[in-house]
Amino acid sequence: MSQKELMSEFLFAAEKGDADTLKNCLAEGVDINTTNRQGRTAITIASLNKHYSCVELLISAGADIDKQDQTCFNPFLLSCLNNDLTLLRLVLPANPDLERLTRFGGVGITPASEKGHVEIVRELLLRTDINVNHTNFVGWTPLLEAIVLNDGGARQQEIVKLLLEHGANPHMTDKYGKSPLTLAREKGYQEIAELLIAAGA
Repeated sequence: MSQKELMSEFLFAAEKGDADTLKNCLAEGVDINTTNRQGRTAITIASLNKHYSCVELLISAGADIDKQDQTCFNPFLLSCLNNDLTLLRLVLPANPDLERLTRFGGVGITPASEKGHVEIVRELLLRTDINVNHTNFVGWTPLLEAIVLNDGGARQQEIVKLLLEHGANPHMTDKYGKSPLTLAREKGYQEIAELLIAAGA
């Protein structure tokens, strides 16, 4: 089998969740970090398709878990974006780079806060030292995203509470100088406003 065929079989096996073929390709010397046309490695493809046993296999075989594809996806960021706690718990022991950015310039906790992924946010805050006050390309922290980009409901309230308990700065404003409290009040999110006031906003 040519190197090109081997690479193609390896990436296809990751997509299908075929751990045996992955092992065979590795035994034949395939580059574990080879990518497809989107710049995706086998471990990112397996992560996208929730093939957890393949993700485990590739981590133990030394795959680069931080390598990002053309849309900035890698296993860690995918777990945060897709609310995939199983994937997050597989990836964290491999010490992913917590400073890798999404295509909007956020870190993993940014989209998780915006989308209401309470369990992911909790796991990140309890088990990592991810920057809870990171500012993305549009000037928003995870706290601002949690307030502005969702419905202010119970999940968002829980996320705001968790962020504040773990060091989120209630005074960091958006690029227009609006504080989290101002934005929560503008949106009519009374419960979130109360959480912010209790945290000293």
